[in-house]
Amino acid sequence: MSCFSGDPNFCPECGNVLPLPGMKDAVCCPRCSFSISVSEFSGREIRSTVVFNTLDKSSVDLEGSDDSEMKGPVIDRRCTRCNKEGMIYHTRQMRSADEGQTVFFTCIHCRYQEKEDS
Repeated sequence: MSCFSGDPNFCPECGNVLPLPGMKDAVCCPRCSFSISVSEFSGREIRSTVVFNTLDKSSVDLEGSDDSEMKGPVIDRRCTRCNKEGMIYHTRQMRSADEGQTVFFTCIHCRYQEKEDS
């Protein structure tokens, strides 16, 4: 008795993604022992789509900055210098491996940089 049903891209036994039908007579789940005949896929179109979020430059005013330097996620953090909301951050392991990482924040408005040891 199958636990999962619906999409033919997934194993009905364990829910794992099934490989695409190939030159073999059956499609076998790489996780469990489920197997289905390739003829079951006859006439079906199988698609997969990858959607990447685009950077909306109109929402981030970099005020003439070099885009290559201002990369990273924008968070809701208030700059201590210009008091505006919005900073970009990145992390680095500056100390030994058993200590926390260092987080670097850059204001998207005035480019002021702060660091925080976590």
